Amino acid sequence: MQLDGVLFFPVTPFDADGALAEDVLAEHVKRGVAAGAGGVFVACGTGEFHAMELAEVERAVAVAVGATAGRVPVFAGAGGPLPTARRYAEAAERAGADGLLLLPPYLVTSPAKGLVRYVAEVAGATGLPLIVYQRNNAVFTPETAVEVACLPTVVGFKDGLGDIDLLQRIVLAVRRNVSKPFQFFNGLPTAELTVPAYRGIGVDLYSSAVFAFAPEISLGFYQAVQAGDRELVTRYLNEFYKPLVELRDQVPGYAVALVKAAVRATGLDVGGVRPPLLDPTPEHVAQLEKVVAAGRSIAS
Repeated sequence: MQLDGVLFFPVTPFDADGALAEDVLAEHVKRGVAAGAGGVFVACGTGEFHAMELAEVERAVAVAVGATAGRVPVFAGAGGPLPTARRYAEAAERAGADGLLLLPPYLVTSPAKGLVRYVAEVAGATGLPLIVYQRNNAVFTPETAVEVACLPTVVGFKDGLGDIDLLQRIVLAVRRNVSKPFQFFNGLPTAELTVPAYRGIGVDLYSSAVFAFAPEISLGFYQAVQAGDRELVTRYLNEFYKPLVELRDQVPGYAVALVKAAVRATGLDVGGVRPPLLDPTPEHVAQLEKVVAAGRSIAS
């Protein structure tokens, strides 16, 4: 399975009682697919995987699978403690997912060899293709990245660490030693800001949280990158992505909370974020609206 284009990470809508709002999620996913998403990654980081129980994730995946109707692949989040990660992987397969994004294990410091064992055991719970997410406490060496890439069902490596030197060495090692189709992804929050740097080491795919609330901005930027329009790319970075990142960095968790607030501003009632995250303050929502308006002005 080879992914292409802008990868869509929908938020997870909650209703007034805090329950999963399935109809709203279906509409959110349908809109994203209709706008041109290259794949749907449901119940992952932007989708508050950390705050959802197993049954909710399974239902969210089933809803996303139904909403895409086979038009694009659906990947589901899995991760956390090993037994939990295995159960989430099995649930995603039951719900009809096309693949998994394996988030980091429970927040303990572990040797890279231990991470290989973790990935292997989760992969053993399902036959689904699996993308490994390097981030936080899940940090691989070039040698262990090759080991996980050689596992039969591991098809990709997503980097949310931002260590370009390490990632370059991982990319070189995997491409030299792994013969099967294998893809690398830029998975930093607001990944577009670092797209030029990642493309410089041959990592072209990236996740776009912005696509969840402003696909026209996300696609406009992507098309500018693909066309090699450096002037337009720089304008997007200066006038939209940089201000968005600066606002995002004011409060921990805003990488998710701002996205959800921006989706609500489009008229889709996705509710607020679950603890321990906080919804943006009115002041920050007002700033967000100005940033998004600037981005839409460029895309128009």
